Amino acid sequence: MSGEVLINLTPMETRVAVVENGVLQEAFIERARRRGIVGNIYKGRVVRVLPGMQAAFVDIGLDRAAFIHAHEVMPPGTPADDQASIGTLLHEGQSLVVQVTKDPIGSKGARLTTHLSVPSRYLVYMPDAPHNGVSQRIEDESERERLRGLIETALAEQSLEVTGGFIVRTAAEGVSVEALATDMHFLLRLWRKVSERRVTASAPSVIYDDLPLFIRILRDVMRDDIEKVRIDSRENHVKLLEFAEEFMPDAVGRIEHYAGERPIFDLYSVEDEIQKALGRKVQLKSGGYLVIDPTEAMTTIDVNTGGYVGHRNLEETIFKTNLEAATAIARQLRLRNLGGIIIIDFIDMEDAEHKRQVLRMLEKSLERDHAKTKCTGVTELGLVQLTRKRTRESLEQTLCEACPACQGRGTLKTPESVCYEIFREILREERAYSAETYTVLASQAVVDRLLDEESAAVADLEEFIGKTIRFQVEIHYSQEQYDIVLM
Repeated sequence: MSGEVLINLTPMETRVAVVENGVLQEAFIERARRRGIVGNIYKGRVVRVLPGMQAAFVDIGLDRAAFIHAHEVMPPGTPADDQASIGTLLHEGQSLVVQVTKDPIGSKGARLTTHLSVPSRYLVYMPDAPHNGVSQRIEDESERERLRGLIETALAEQSLEVTGGFIVRTAAEGVSVEALATDMHFLLRLWRKVSERRVTASAPSVIYDDLPLFIRILRDVMRDDIEKVRIDSRENHVKLLEFAEEFMPDAVGRIEHYAGERPIFDLYSVEDEIQKALGRKVQLKSGGYLVIDPTEAMTTIDVNTGGYVGHRNLEETIFKTNLEAATAIARQLRLRNLGGIIIIDFIDMEDAEHKRQVLRMLEKSLERDHAKTKCTGVTELGLVQLTRKRTRESLEQTLCEACPACQGRGTLKTPESVCYEIFREILREERAYSAETYTVLASQAVVDRLLDEESAAVADLEEFIGKTIRFQVEIHYSQEQYDIVLM
């Protein structure tokens, strides 16, 4: 599998596309006014303690106070039964050094922890956790043992005095002891700077700001199968090369400045794919389709055969549609950055082997996802449920806002329904005020219906109240919007 990373930079926005085999798989968008803050370390101030929720709100200098739970204040690894009350851990007005684990999403503030960590290319340094570990994504047990040994070797050879511990990241699979030692030195230097700022900074303020998106992507996403990283900014191309030369020398030859006349996101139809990812319906090549509905609590995905009728029998048609859907769903989760609980309603299958193969295809397709996912299997109702770690806003939340006409419902009342609402409102107004005439201000569609299909009902209403009703089109009104003016 071959891949490319495309980076589009403007003064106000950074956009990154991860393309695999010519198909967009992930999109990252960061705007200057709404830059992601996951990983940033702040010196904050506790503004409210909530004993009933075992949590507290902390002011870290954002528009909304951030949220921290008691278990994120206790030392790492503390059993749930031994956790102290939040009231004994924190008090209002207290200064607290915290790290952001989730960006503010919707109406919710950022999520925080006091278990600090700083990442590099191959390692994560945790100053308060005196043990070393290896990413669970590295499944080969011999490689896990080798990496654990390299950590101990590097610490001994470099004679480093370390109070915390290191976690080996997935990208470190197959690296040398020299590469790990280089990362260790970088992280320890970085932590010394953070420690100094912890003492001198006032609350609320930023102590450690993670790398900008275009460099962070190189650090976190770069793999052996990424053949090229193209960036359309000459100035930031130089910065990217400088970072790679210091920390990722094997990537230097794959970084290039894109100077083409076409916008970089027109390559591989990235712009079109992003637009499609904002839609509710996803068409499958076979003729089937997915319907994706994100809600506050979870995301539901429904699989349908659509126009696909197959060539053999119904069970085979359903099986092939579900197999294709499993691959498409894994891509959509990455592309849309959907997180939390995800419920998938595959088309019902009778064959147990078919069910097993579809579930295996889904799990295999999710293996390339950088976000942590966990598939809990099939429920009694035949639904597949999984969780995907949510750390930043979804693509839709980043690019869109709720429709002002329908308030995010996704549907509008019909002109007929609005007409009957108007009739009921006129009757209420007549009983309360008994005006001489009534003027209805409404959208073109509603006024047209009132003067055509509902004209007999309007005449009956005028006769009933003994008043004249006039109509006026307001071109800026939505279909549901109307006003009744009493004259």
